Amino acid sequence: MSLMSVSVVNVALPAMQIGLDASHSDLQWILSGYALTFGVVLVSAGRAGDLMGRGGFFMLGVGIFTLSSIAAGFAPDAHSLNLARFAQGVGSGFLNPQGVGMIQQYFKGPERGRAFGLFGTTVGVSVAIGPVLGGLLIKLGGPELGWRFTFLINVPVGLLTLYLAWRWFPRPLISFAELKKPHGFSSLDPIGALLLGAGVLSVLFPFVESQISPYIWLLIPLGLLLFYLWVQWEAWYTKKGYSPMVDLAIFSIPSYRNGSLIMALYFLGMTSVWVLIPIYVQQAIGLSAFEAGFIGIPSALLSATASHWAGKRISQYGRKVVIGGLCMAMFGLALSVVVILLHQYAGISIWWLLGSLGLFGLGQGSSISPNQALTLAEVPLNYAGSSGAIMQTGQRIGTSVGIAVITALVFGIQPYTSWTTAVTIGFIAILFIMSLALWMAFKDLQQRQRQRQQ
Repeated sequence: MSLMSVSVVNVALPAMQIGLDASHSDLQWILSGYALTFGVVLVSAGRAGDLMGRGGFFMLGVGIFTLSSIAAGFAPDAHSLNLARFAQGVGSGFLNPQGVGMIQQYFKGPERGRAFGLFGTTVGVSVAIGPVLGGLLIKLGGPELGWRFTFLINVPVGLLTLYLAWRWFPRPLISFAELKKPHGFSSLDPIGALLLGAGVLSVLFPFVESQISPYIWLLIPLGLLLFYLWVQWEAWYTKKGYSPMVDLAIFSIPSYRNGSLIMALYFLGMTSVWVLIPIYVQQAIGLSAFEAGFIGIPSALLSATASHWAGKRISQYGRKVVIGGLCMAMFGLALSVVVILLHQYAGISIWWLLGSLGLFGLGQGSSISPNQALTLAEVPLNYAGSSGAIMQTGQRIGTSVGIAVITALVFGIQPYTSWTTAVTIGFIAILFIMSLALWMAFKDLQQRQRQRQQ
């Protein structure tokens, strides 16, 4: 549901711009504000789930997400919609680390890889459904009502999710036993949570609202200072015998450190692809939102298939699966640039993007879920939620910064050139960022090979 909401919004942006008379800044907030609050609460929610019950916090997140979807569906203006999107981000921040933590808790060895593969398949199907469903709803409801339906569709999904979670999740859903122990409440580490949340907010905010004032960029060094203070606090907290929100020792695990960095770089680049493609085919070519939604279907379905395939083989091939996926994704994106240029200058059909983005999807499915399994393989179970949340926070920071920077680059260039040139430059920037993720993956593979030789 939370991922479908992202892909729906990508297709619905032009309709929202018409329906709410929204500015480019409003559109950036609609995209990035969700990831902003998501990233701020993610680690704290993951730690709370570790201590008090992942099932209960999952259901709390779904409840918040469902209620905020109602508020988004009835938003009277862009400001109200952004507030609802902030609340949706909080709901996603609560529910996402619990899912990853439960996979860590209940599955071991090769079964864990297959579980993450199925998780990735679900992601692929959700992303596939989102644009098509969004396009269909916008076609049925028009620019005034259609985009509202894209949020309200979350309500029955959310209610069904709550019902199934109530039936299926192990009991107790919430337990306060850990908090009742001596120094139990200190395990929530409220000061650490505030420092980390404020640091994430300070780093992300300038990228989503850069037009307020040039001085707003001073928040980035402030955020880095807060991250430093958070690290010092967590180290002191551990030294005093308390249980910190994040055990900093997990960063000494090469597989966790490298895998988290790979995904942060990957999301810094690839997320913007599914923002630029719908905008390009609607604004530059004149396709409807419904038609724009179909362009991503083969990619999402192939991503789901590849994720399931890779999940079964991750224990056998390890990091090589991720490297192959990154290479395939970059090749598919490079072909997409060729298709866009040939459409502009040689008149070929834009629907060739179905094939090139399909290769991109194969790469996505072969890299995201397998990397999650490899990254969390050696993490202690009692930090499964919070360590998974740290990894996802890197993804959220990458997503927010990437969307803000890449869209600002494209929107900044477009008034002075064609949409084709602007989007091509945006894609070249994405390819450069993804090449850094590929370099990091090769570095991790070399480290693993050296460890085996020793």
